[in-house]
Amino acid sequence: MSLGAIPGTGPATSPLPVIKKSKARTLADLPDDRTLVLGILNITEDSFSDGGKYASPDEAISHGLRMYYGGADIIDVGGESTRPGAEPVDPAVEQGRILPVITALAKAGAIISVDTMHTSTARAALAAGAHLINDVSGLTHEEDMPALIAETGVPYVLMHRRGDASSMVTEANYTDVVAEVIDELMGVRDLFVAAGVAAEQLILDPGLGFAKDSEHNWELLRALDRFTALGHRVLVGTSRKRFLGSLLAANGKPAAPTARDAATAATSALAAVNGAWGVRVHDVPTNLDAIKVATAWSAARVPAL
Repeated sequence: MSLGAIPGTGPATSPLPVIKKSKARTLADLPDDRTLVLGILNITEDSFSDGGKYASPDEAISHGLRMYYGGADIIDVGGESTRPGAEPVDPAVEQGRILPVITALAKAGAIISVDTMHTSTARAALAAGAHLINDVSGLTHEEDMPALIAETGVPYVLMHRRGDASSMVTEANYTDVVAEVIDELMGVRDLFVAAGVAAEQLILDPGLGFAKDSEHNWELLRALDRFTALGHRVLVGTSRKRFLGSLLAANGKPAAPTARDAATAATSALAAVNGAWGVRVHDVPTNLDAIKVATAWSAARVPAL
């Protein structure tokens, strides 16, 4: 597939390479000395930050390549918006959106996660070249998802969420949000392990913004060490979320999604210092720089007197 010009990679008149098959990469090729950066690729019409920008396969592939060549360790491809109030997408439609993109990015050598709540889509995405499953369904995963993860042995992101897109806002009721999120995540973790999934396959995500209000999100971030102490890798997703927009509000108006990138980078650096395995972000270069700084800072040692 020839992509033509990929915006943002150089002068408009500069020809850009056709995708040529690159050496296949695996999760073992990822850096193990810093927090990983997952670049968000929404192939949807209604995602809260960039819905519709990458709706066509060529636009989506172009943006995925920009993130890959810009330093993203993993490209997280999704074909269904998970924002509050989003309408469900039929798995066949979802697959039509994401499978050509996954195939092309895998051919270019990218490592890919698929953001899906549907077992059939997860299976098809793995066949197309995806390497891991990022499931935001939370406490309501599809019944046959654990069997697929056990069968394939791939890593699986288990995110906390109560309810679904239509109801999760009303589910943000906690007495102790950290303890309750951990308890509910561990309950689902135990179901997967009982189905034959190895514990080391599971990556935990506290689900910031999913059935949580702003203060819940901050409490979960402040308690990140309690999640990393559970013995699983931890993924953090703060990118451009509403609680950052509220924090940065001016004259009572929340900051626009793209105006939240610096704040996102700050949370990525703090997540890295506190042991996160990965961060899921829209702006790859800025967040990668923030993580590199945080990693170097953490590695610094005070000379002995």
